[in-house]
Amino acid sequence: MHLLFSIILLLSVALNLSSCHTKTTIQPTAIQNTIKGDTVNQLGKSIMVIHQDQNNNYWFGSWDTGVYKYDGETLINYTTADGLANNRIDAIDEDTSGNLYFTSCHPYSTIVQFNGKGFTTLESTPSKDWRLQSTDLWFKHAYRNEKVYRYDGTILHELNLAQPSNFPVPFEVYSIYKDSRNNIWFGTNPVGVCRYDGQSFEWITEEDVTEFRNEGANGVRSITEDKHGDFWFNTENTYSIYDSSTLNSKNFYTRKESIGSLDGQPDGPLDEYLSIVRDDNDHLWFVTYLDGVWRYDGTAIKHYTVKEQSEQIPIFSIYKDNIGQLWLGTHEHGAYRFNGQEFERFIP
Repeated sequence: MHLLFSIILLLSVALNLSSCHTKTTIQPTAIQNTIKGDTVNQLGKSIMVIHQDQNNNYWFGSWDTGVYKYDGETLINYTTADGLANNRIDAIDEDTSGNLYFTSCHPYSTIVQFNGKGFTTLESTPSKDWRLQSTDLWFKHAYRNEKVYRYDGTILHELNLAQPSNFPVPFEVYSIYKDSRNNIWFGTNPVGVCRYDGQSFEWITEEDVTEFRNEGANGVRSITEDKHGDFWFNTENTYSIYDSSTLNSKNFYTRKESIGSLDGQPDGPLDEYLSIVRDDNDHLWFVTYLDGVWRYDGTAIKHYTVKEQSEQIPIFSIYKDNIGQLWLGTHEHGAYRFNGQEFERFIP
């Protein structure tokens, strides 16, 4: 088992050891006055996710120090003291009205809404109301269960995602992605990836997704559709997906060999990655935990190292902002931004 896999496996174990546990529903907290937060000079060291809102403010979700807002001049830190349910932020989402949603997954699952004035912890309702509406938001639930949330603007539906019939084992949802046809995809560990089209659920099981074949692999942590309409599930292969009008076989997808290992080696270790984004030029950018960032322009692969004091730093995620700039969330070194040539540490 190669070194990169061992590192990723250790990261996966670390994430699971700090996994979420389902909590009973929480009543929303009434908001009286605008929450001000604490003005700070720098980000926390561990930034898991990044989001730029409709007003072009940047939000940085941390592992353990809450969330940071940067408006181009001032950096404000919000924590549980300001109404967050948890100081760990696993995901940031936004609705069409500009409300922000912060998902936390430790020690239990919570969804917190921020309306510009304060934080409200949403109350979830156990539900079987599966449907696909364009304005719905979808959130990950706790680790170690098979649930997701669908929020219709009024009700936070707590839904159970059914197991694939040919691989009935416990699983957890690691990633959620909406494709160009507005289908919702759920990336899991360890049963593969599932598409929900509003009518039915179709699975590409673990055996056909991961290159490690049920060896405790990384799980589907990132999903992206490329300019050809093919899908990448954080592995070296791509998948052509068919809708019901073109389906002519028992499978709704075709697995295709693609770029192989990111380093170009036939049996190289870089055949899985943690996060992927498609830039405004339709190039794909892949993040590995300890091997920097790799860009694929459809023809060639280019490697970008991300180092501090000559050492590769651990990276969590990659994000594209409203004007197409690329950002990195890192394990121990805050956030990085791409300047057109390299990724440099972001200093507010």
